[in-house]
Amino acid sequence: MTRQGYSIESLKIGQTARMVKTVSDADITHFAEVSGDHNPVHLDESYAATTAFKGRIAHGMLSVSFISAVLGNELPGPGSIYLGQTLKFKAPVRPNDTVTTVVTVKEIIADKRRVILTTQSFVGETLVIDGEATIMVP
Repeated sequence: MTRQGYSIESLKIGQTARMVKTVSDADITHFAEVSGDHNPVHLDESYAATTAFKGRIAHGMLSVSFISAVLGNELPGPGSIYLGQTLKFKAPVRPNDTVTTVVTVKEIIADKRRVILTTQSFVGETLVIDGEATIMVP
């Protein structure tokens, strides 16, 4: 059965959805292969220990992909089209961190079938990604 996303008429300001994902070493390695980003700060602990991060970090865009997953799967969900995203990386995500991604409906532009959502990711209480997404809703 194909899931349906929310229609523009059924969305409400303040409506939220979330996803929780623990970032594994395998996730980082697979993302490096898929993206082609083999920066040693993600893959080489010895090198990463010499950086400002003092150890390996996950690719920023790996963590951003969790935002895409919530938008495409939950809110607004299947059928929605990602039009834009602003991002601020506030803190690193490290191997074995559990990332909680939360999207919240901020604004509904019904006549254009657009919705603006805040997009935030946390490790514990620490905000690691902050942004806004613009989505076209069916």
